[in-house]
Amino acid sequence: MDFEIRKDRGPQGRMKLTRERAAYFQLMQQGYSSREACRIVGIDRRTGKKWRNGSHAHIGKKKATPPIHQEAPPSGPSRYLREADRIHIADRLREKATIRAIAAELGRSPSTVSREIRRNRHPGNGQYRPHAAQARADTRRPRPKAGKIGQNPELRDFIQDRLSTRWSPEQICNALRTRFPDRPEMHVTHETVYQALYVQGRGELRRELTKALRTGRARRRPHRQAAKRQPRFTTPMVMISDRPAEAEDRAVPGHWEGDLIIGKNSGSAIGTLVERSTRYLMLVHLPGDHSAASLRDALGATMKTLPPHLVRSLTWDQGSEMAAHHAFSIATDIPVYFCDPGSPWQRGSNENTNGLLRQYFPKGTNLATHSREHLDAVAAELNSRPRKTLGWETPAERLSKLLAA
Repeated sequence: MDFEIRKDRGPQGRMKLTRERAAYFQLMQQGYSSREACRIVGIDRRTGKKWRNGSHAHIGKKKATPPIHQEAPPSGPSRYLREADRIHIADRLREKATIRAIAAELGRSPSTVSREIRRNRHPGNGQYRPHAAQARADTRRPRPKAGKIGQNPELRDFIQDRLSTRWSPEQICNALRTRFPDRPEMHVTHETVYQALYVQGRGELRRELTKALRTGRARRRPHRQAAKRQPRFTTPMVMISDRPAEAEDRAVPGHWEGDLIIGKNSGSAIGTLVERSTRYLMLVHLPGDHSAASLRDALGATMKTLPPHLVRSLTWDQGSEMAAHHAFSIATDIPVYFCDPGSPWQRGSNENTNGLLRQYFPKGTNLATHSREHLDAVAAELNSRPRKTLGWETPAERLSKLLAA
């Protein structure tokens, strides 16, 4: 889009920057980022943000302003009900369809459809009016909205007084319900209190009150999202979804699962290796530390004691001790696959075996005191136990059959 920035940018009255605003939203619809659209049109990024999102109210300064431009709804699936959805609900209600049937046709939860009908029935004749319901939804959706705490001085003073004496937001919310049981305008959730404290520009509660919270944080710490995780290691990981299918169904031996069991204060560790098809256990001795380099060398030495046809792959979690996985793969020619974050069931055999090992190596003890000979004795004892999943054979017997074959 070719846009010429005006040289005369003086005050234009109520209609100032009208041409720039139209060009800005046209660029946004074409897929430009807000930063790039502002640069092309020649406006400050804060101006574009104010046009797009509106602005919050400030006590004693200015009122809240709604967004100037309402973006058109996307053509794909929407989080909110649309007018076409509401018309479909009205048509099916006239046909005496059930709530669950309507929800299934729209791909929605039955509670969503039930709540929509309950909110927007006519109080007199009980009919559901889709166009009126859409108008109410459009009125409720624009942001920003004045917060409940900012609109009620009595509520704001009550919360600020308790926060100054180090009450938690949850304690304050329960006290409000106890003190004012018949006044719903005085009831808020603890999340509302946190929002009033942490969201910049709200001005509903004094920011210095965040020091009275038990965390003492002046900013909210966002929760991690799996899609936004930073790469764990400098060398790219190969995820478990790329692992061969033969490892998944346990039909072919030689695919191993590994992990560490950690000792007191994370100062010591023992490596555990479990073969998926036989459940055969091998323990990795880590007498010094469990750094990436130490684990790489110890794993390599342990794996070299096995015949090549019984070492096909290794699956590990995303612990920092496997930072040298690429060097390990080069030295041993064993590919390493990594589980998804927070998914211990993807190494189920290893997790189950680690639980059995805690009988020998209790939590909160120093694991560096155990010798190589003791680890071998523990592994031999577990490998000689019959397993139900193996038809009551032992892991040692299964492995012996594979070696003989």
